[in-house]
Amino acid sequence: MTTPPVQAPRWIAYMPLQALTPATRNPKLHELPLIKASIREHGFVDPVLIDERTGRSIAGHGRHEALVEMYADGEPVPDGVLLDDDGSWLLPVTRGWSSRTDAEADALIIKLNRITAQADWDRRMLAGMLEDLVTADASLFDSLAYTDDEMETLLRAAPAEAFGEEPALALTPDLGDDTSFNDDDNEEGPRLVRCPTCGDQFTPRRS
Repeated sequence: MTTPPVQAPRWIAYMPLQALTPATRNPKLHELPLIKASIREHGFVDPVLIDERTGRSIAGHGRHEALVEMYADGEPVPDGVLLDDDGSWLLPVTRGWSSRTDAEADALIIKLNRITAQADWDRRMLAGMLEDLVTADASLFDSLAYTDDEMETLLRAAPAEAFGEEPALALTPDLGDDTSFNDDDNEEGPRLVRCPTCGDQFTPRRS
């Protein structure tokens, strides 16, 4: 006896870029330059989510908007996006989910963004990954768009007990053997971040 194939509750389909209709309300703002840069670097890797009841998108509005602008600007077809016979772009979307009411659709739009924003980081692990990135490929580190101040805040916020007797962060200029440096006297000078994971120093941003 042949077992009937299982009907997947969610599946990936490709639909025309211009045929995708955004939700009527989406309060999340988007860093479109960063989204477009990520798509150019890594391809389109996170499909848009469609609400089958309304036919509108529930998640991925920023990624969709970024693709619309990239298409209008005549950019090459990103990896993960297909080119239709008429030259239009086909983007992957997740199908199979249906809201029960407009209120549920609104709630999910907020929830999918809020859950991600509310979650914290394992700062010790993140610091190690960032140091590995800046050492292995500075351009990939720069694509994360961390500022010096963000790096300082991130590492200073790491729990002290996670690093034993070592300080969570040490910021020093590149002054060789001169130990008389005062942060207040050289705010414009180069700064190095000491990774709490391994103790190595590195410049947070590279031009």
